[in-house]
Amino acid sequence: MEIRKGVPDDFAEVYRMILDFAVFIQKPEYVDITPEQMLADKDHFQCLVALDGDKIIGFATFFFAYYSWTGKAIYLDDLYVEEPYRGSGVGSMLFEEVYSMGKAQHCKKMKWQVSKWNDKAIEFYRKRGTRIDDVEINCNLTIT
Repeated sequence: MEIRKGVPDDFAEVYRMILDFAVFIQKPEYVDITPEQMLADKDHFQCLVALDGDKIIGFATFFFAYYSWTGKAIYLDDLYVEEPYRGSGVGSMLFEEVYSMGKAQHCKKMKWQVSKWNDKAIEFYRKRGTRIDDVEINCNLTIT
């Protein structure tokens, strides 16, 4: 298995997995992005891909942010591994690479969301010492 930075040639396959992930978390109607938009936004769209040989089997999307309470952070937007590869360490490799990138950039924290019903993911994160906060509510406002 190999983890590397995603490049525009990977975007179509990452997009396919974004759609699969949206179905997995029961929110396929939330996906508005297209591969064309990902390409147009390539200076902002950051991802890692996990490979088994030449086949992309997982991805992690992320960005750097700044929080008024803690400062510089890395935000793990999505982490997804195709079903046949779950439990094989691929998710851990992607997670650790995002963490390492944040550490290298002197981030104070890594932040992300997890669905309340996704017990396997919650356990995955708790094993790493993550504090799960169920106080905040997500807010989304479309900019038109």
